[in-house]
Amino acid sequence: MIKETSQILGKNFKNVIKFELVFKILTSIIFIPLFLNLFKLIMKVTGYSYLTFENIGKFLTNPLVLILILIFLLLLGFYSLFDIGTIVILLDASKQNKKIELKDAVNKSFHKSLNLFKPKNFGLVIYVLFLIPFLNLGTGSSLISTLKVPEFITDYIYSNPTLSVIYLLFLLILAYIVGKWLFSMHYYFLEDKSFRESRKSSKKLIKHNKIKDSLKILLMQLLLLIIFVLALVVGILLIVLFDKLFKSITVLESLLISIVVIFAFILIMIYSILNTTFLYSFISYLFYKHKEDKKEKIIHINVKNTDKKFTKSKWRYVKYSFGLIGIVALTIFINGLVNNKYNLNIEYVRNMEVTAHRGASVLYPENTMSAFIGAKELGADWVELDVQQTKDKQIIVSHDTNFKRVTGVDLNSWEATYEEISKLDAGSFKDEKFKGEKIPLLEDVIKWAKDNNMKLNIELKPTGNETDFEKQVVDLIKQYNFENDCVVTSQNYKVLENVKEVDKDIITVYVMSLAFGDITKLDKADYFSIEATSITEEMVSKIHNQGKQIYGWTVNTEEGINKMINLNVDNIITDDITLGKKLVAQSKNGNLIIEIFKFIDKFI
Repeated sequence: MIKETSQILGKNFKNVIKFELVFKILTSIIFIPLFLNLFKLIMKVTGYSYLTFENIGKFLTNPLVLILILIFLLLLGFYSLFDIGTIVILLDASKQNKKIELKDAVNKSFHKSLNLFKPKNFGLVIYVLFLIPFLNLGTGSSLISTLKVPEFITDYIYSNPTLSVIYLLFLLILAYIVGKWLFSMHYYFLEDKSFRESRKSSKKLIKHNKIKDSLKILLMQLLLLIIFVLALVVGILLIVLFDKLFKSITVLESLLISIVVIFAFILIMIYSILNTTFLYSFISYLFYKHKEDKKEKIIHINVKNTDKKFTKSKWRYVKYSFGLIGIVALTIFINGLVNNKYNLNIEYVRNMEVTAHRGASVLYPENTMSAFIGAKELGADWVELDVQQTKDKQIIVSHDTNFKRVTGVDLNSWEATYEEISKLDAGSFKDEKFKGEKIPLLEDVIKWAKDNNMKLNIELKPTGNETDFEKQVVDLIKQYNFENDCVVTSQNYKVLENVKEVDKDIITVYVMSLAFGDITKLDKADYFSIEATSITEEMVSKIHNQGKQIYGWTVNTEEGINKMINLNVDNIITDDITLGKKLVAQSKNGNLIIEIFKFIDKFI
């Protein structure tokens, strides 16, 4: 399998690698910022400085926005299609045993990609921007990373068996569609067919081979991943051995840590490039093989045999190009520093705190006293809880407006008195050993938190049936002099405005599932609590530069928590308190690479 793939790469291997390397660099330092700024321009033209779930509906129903977004997606689709097309054309030249000048391949791909703008090919945008990346097959453009479903949504899906099955079926349907269209890019670029014709031809060619080809592609990805991991481990082992040989020279430790980081970065870049290159080479191999097996005519692109070595002038041109790219990248970085787009204050990591989402909800029934006590025992800095108002104007702690999920009783919070609610069993749904656990009052939780030096993140969940909801919560906080040990949060910005009307000194936090643009203009929010996938380095820097804090929620994986640490958020909201505290402690106590050294040291 690897042998056939290598043969397809043939004479144009260097050109493929060069193109992918340059394309990835240009994408990172120029085109991703360019496309982001284009989207921001769309927002500016239509009068939006930020986007949240509260205003995105109105934004997307604006006819001008729809037209501008369509143009934006077409440009994005063209750029991604151009990436894929150039690789397909280079590989086709190799299949003919001819070397093609990179500029010729780029030129052909550019002109063929322009056909995307014909209405009959608009479907290509969905294919290259959403379907391929969503399945993470490694066959998408390097511009579009895998689409990530926000973690709080996947957690909710995985916690519900029915939704999990539906989500799995959805992925299988997408995989089936992408599998049928696997060779559509080859037909599109090599045979000048429309996207519709390309899909039909691909479906016909792959008939009876879908499962077999899919398994082969997955196996190829697995092999590449194994090689990458082995190379990374061997490289780090060699560096550690070098460290042991020269252990007496303490200054080398920092140097070796830097070498490991640089080595890992280079290896990841190489893997990224080779993954795309080898996978498309393998798909091309399957394309030509099926064509030959079915005696279908193979149509190649017209290539002049240009098997010539680079002249000195061409090499000089390449060097100057890379030099120019370097200067542009450095200029962009320095400009970002001058305009405070980057936050270099490492002390943010030192002050990072961990919040227990609904208490220690993995081990105990959520939003109950046992969950809050458990969170303290696990070392959480904060406890996040949700509050609602009952029929008799009591403030209770509950996430859902209806109690059926956690108590089995179909009853809404605003339709019942606290006397009725206090009789419900909020623990058995988690485990029988928690039978009899009650839905607590906010007042009782504040008393406990004050006695136990625990800070509270109090999220208000309005139902539309409340009276003086915000005032009641603020009055409770002030009654126990708890203002300095809590924040009042909500996903409804109007709630924060109401809180500030009652007491402008109460710290408010806007909870956002979606955040884009200059959200710091939302001045009734002292801080921001943002779903992790929406958080960017620029956003963190901008919020910190305003003297405000940013929380990341709900992050439950090592990868996700480490991402929040690297982005320098102030507070990580998680269900896994132990993991969160452990990773934050590692970030405070030293570089992770040092921990790798210590771990490997035990076995050497």
